[in-house]
Amino acid sequence: MTDNSNAPWPTELRVSKDRKTLTIAFNTDESHELSAEYLRVCSPSAEVKGHAPSQKKTVPGKRLVEIIKIEPVGNYAVRIHFDDMHNSGIFSWTYLHELANDRKKHWIGYLKELEDKGFSRD
Repeated sequence: MTDNSNAPWPTELRVSKDRKTLTIAFNTDESHELSAEYLRVCSPSAEVKGHAPSQKKTVPGKRLVEIIKIEPVGNYAVRIHFDDMHNSGIFSWTYLHELANDRKKHWIGYLKELEDKGFSRD
């Protein structure tokens, strides 16, 4: 069994009134705002990630996506429901922390994938 006692743990999850941003605070005194678009295109679902790195999909056209709701999954993650009806990704606390701290790397990579494939955020 893995000891996650030192892993970052969320102390607050809040969806903005316009449903475009998830604010997440961790027990490490960090607080991050993650856009719905960013969370949607980085969803850990098989639909986006595939079952192997070669199956990863680039998801275009999500600039205006919104978060409908978030629901707990056990005590280790949340499922985020988006208004495009995507809800199969389970965002672990560790993955949310990674998305928050490596946002620039993930976002630049996503924008490059869009450009390389001739896709748009709109």
